[in-house]
Amino acid sequence: MTDHTDQVRHRRRPRTRVAAATAALALVAPLAACGSDDTGGTPTINLYYGPEQNLQKVVDDCNAEAQGRYRIVYRTLPREADDQRVQMVRRLAAEDTGMDVLGLDVTWTQEFASANWIREWTGQDRTDVEQGTLAGPLETATYEDKLYAAPKNTNVQLLWYRKDLVEQPPTTFDEMISQAQELKGQGQPYRVLTMGAQYEGLVVLYNTLVASAGGNILSADGKRAEMDEGAVRALEQLQRFATAGVTSPSFSNATEDPVRLEFQAGDGAFQLNWPFVYPALQEANPQLAEQVGWARFPGVDPQTPSKVTVGGYNLAVSSHSRHPEESFEAAKCLRNERNQKFSAVNDGVPPTIEAVYDDPDMDEAYPMKETILEELRDAATRPLTPAYQNISTVMSAYLSPPAAIRPEQTAEELRTAIGDALESKGVLP
Repeated sequence: MTDHTDQVRHRRRPRTRVAAATAALALVAPLAACGSDDTGGTPTINLYYGPEQNLQKVVDDCNAEAQGRYRIVYRTLPREADDQRVQMVRRLAAEDTGMDVLGLDVTWTQEFASANWIREWTGQDRTDVEQGTLAGPLETATYEDKLYAAPKNTNVQLLWYRKDLVEQPPTTFDEMISQAQELKGQGQPYRVLTMGAQYEGLVVLYNTLVASAGGNILSADGKRAEMDEGAVRALEQLQRFATAGVTSPSFSNATEDPVRLEFQAGDGAFQLNWPFVYPALQEANPQLAEQVGWARFPGVDPQTPSKVTVGGYNLAVSSHSRHPEESFEAAKCLRNERNQKFSAVNDGVPPTIEAVYDDPDMDEAYPMKETILEELRDAATRPLTPAYQNISTVMSAYLSPPAAIRPEQTAEELRTAIGDALESKGVLP
């Protein structure tokens, strides 16, 4: 979830109540009246997407490129990802024709596709999207071997470390723990700061450990809870990390932005977080920024690189759109190579098209781009299933607090709970 944007999507606050989401829906429901034009004039393509500071410039450029064939209107969704999903789910379930192009968190594509809320990308449209797009982000846009969305931007977490404290960045969690313990013994800043609260950030951490250990949470077809040996080893690693005396006292309540702020204040030697921390650190503490390096997220086994969970957003076309042809064209424009570069440089959202990383304009905004690209070429996705929201909810509950994990027992409990979640038993959607 993930996820996950002018980077605010990765600074998720605690889940809001459904009542708040309902209130937000009531406020925006009248927008349905602003649906696609049926009068024979220029078709209006309503883009529903979360807040992204400079996305309107991309929309304006695509409208100019359309030369009057259609006009995209940017309808800003709520800032919180959960609220975005609630609004779209309710309106799509009501067959609202006022929604055309939808910005979906990478964990929603399968759910929306299985509910027949979004259209399949076929023919030349599919070919255009697949051309040059990184495999990991592309996988998040598929369901049952069909393409249902176009990856607009992606993201992966990196290891951020203090170069003045650490000679060589660790390549495994155990190595990182040892280095932190050594620094602690020397009276130096030593903490490993990352997200451990009961929410999607903890699920992402565990998912990365599972993939890095060669494990699986679900079966290959996504229909059965697997929780194999690699998944158990990931539980062992997470519990060992949480009890090694190197995390922040707030670890079991930590989310992305508080983690960033704690590291920014000089309270850690390591940080596992999204790239948004880099420009924030440059602005808030430039002196410390000079001492901070980045490296690939640590893995589980020596000599085996980590597999890091991707976040990001995909663009889908609503099944109820009155102008699907123009909507597909608009979506392709919004995420083409030129506009992905613009959004990456100006809004801090890493591209899904690999060639964009070679552009010289990316060098200043993304000095860590080679590390990001290295992770993206061998990335992990979260469990690909329409029931992911249910699975994430139960996983975060059983993984929290990480220090209380009992690997074999927790794995068995998760196997049962995930099995129930796959059938939507006892979990609110």
